Amino acid sequence: MTARGQLLIALVLFAGCASGTAGGRDRATAATRPTREVLPNGVVLIAHEHRASDVVALQLWMRVGGRDETADELGLSHYLEHMLFKGTPTRPPGSIDALIEGLGGTSNAFTSHDYTHFDVVLPAQHVRAGVELLADIAVNANFDQSELDAERKVVFEEMRLTEDNPDRFMVRRLYEVAYAPHPYGRPILGTPQLIGALTRDRLSAYYKKFYVPGDMVLVVVGAVKPADVRAAALATFGRISGPPPPRPPNPSPPSLAGGRRDDVRRSEQQAYLGLGWRTAATNEPDVYAIDLLTYILGDSPSSRLNQRLREQDRLVFSIEAAYGAWEKAGLTTVLARLDAANLARAEATILDVIRRVKAEGVTEGERQRAIVTAESNYAFDIETAEGLAKTYGQAETTWTLDDELAYLSRLRQVTAVQIQAVARKYFADENYARVRFLPPASGR
Repeated sequence: MTARGQLLIALVLFAGCASGTAGGRDRATAATRPTREVLPNGVVLIAHEHRASDVVALQLWMRVGGRDETADELGLSHYLEHMLFKGTPTRPPGSIDALIEGLGGTSNAFTSHDYTHFDVVLPAQHVRAGVELLADIAVNANFDQSELDAERKVVFEEMRLTEDNPDRFMVRRLYEVAYAPHPYGRPILGTPQLIGALTRDRLSAYYKKFYVPGDMVLVVVGAVKPADVRAAALATFGRISGPPPPRPPNPSPPSLAGGRRDDVRRSEQQAYLGLGWRTAATNEPDVYAIDLLTYILGDSPSSRLNQRLREQDRLVFSIEAAYGAWEKAGLTTVLARLDAANLARAEATILDVIRRVKAEGVTEGERQRAIVTAESNYAFDIETAEGLAKTYGQAETTWTLDDELAYLSRLRQVTAVQIQAVARKYFADENYARVRFLPPASGR
């Protein structure tokens, strides 16, 4: 998994909720490219006529997430994700879900460090109703007390499920160790203490602070004309007013020089190993080469880590590499499930595989296979209007739409020499975070 899989990382790492069901980046011709416009009040509108089916994906992306929270606001971005579909003064509790389902649509939402996302998928003839709904919840959510209390129980259950799932908890803990005290190292769900004490007034104040036009991105993709989308957006989002968006200062992510280590005792009988190296953020030129390197290291059964540790040395039950590229920083991780007796040897072997890439480089065949895999993954990502809209929204909130549209063409231009160069630049022997989950009776 690479930066293309960042949305999936967000779902695994953090939080999301859903209701109901429901070619490469440079394949678009000039006629089918998305349009992008900044409305007079600062709302960004992205529209794309996409007639693969008679539906439309409407998505509200907010440029606010876990990174924007103060220490006593942890979890509020995610809590808003749960609350915005619950009602406004003109839409009582339950009516929004009933409206969406009655129109034959679905809804979804999720939160990351960089953004909060809300979407609906509707039959295309209901595009106006969808735009009106998203504009309403963007500024008029009323946080019914009974709904707020009910969602508190849901969030507590999410916390429990994350901690009970060793794969999810490993990713979360590795990010905490690698990034602390930077906001990227804090729990998106918040803490039981803060969520337990959360009041309606506190949540409303956070909402009013960040849910302003300059933080809003409306993405509409489907069987609709951009001109019709623009008219609907101007009549709804275009009338929203508010102050400039606040931008809390974020410290630079800490250096991993010398390494960071954490061992956690858990009830599982198998051990888990997570290693993480600080790599490029989304707006940095190295992102393309790191993407390909991550595919080559551990994205498939034929990858180097799988072949060496799982097939050849039989040290792990499973192993994969992932690249979480965010707006302010990136982290490339290697995650493995194994017997505790193999922990030290597996870690040493992972480092040896990476050293070989740094010393010898990668083959042209590996580079080509990584590109083909990236192209295939992206084709799957944009197969639906909803997937294409998510691609545009994530790009707008974490880098740029133009960069997104040019991504695959730039990826294809990356050379084997450049892949070796980023391995040497970022993957030092000692500059990584390590988390180990140890079975109850294992040694170190």
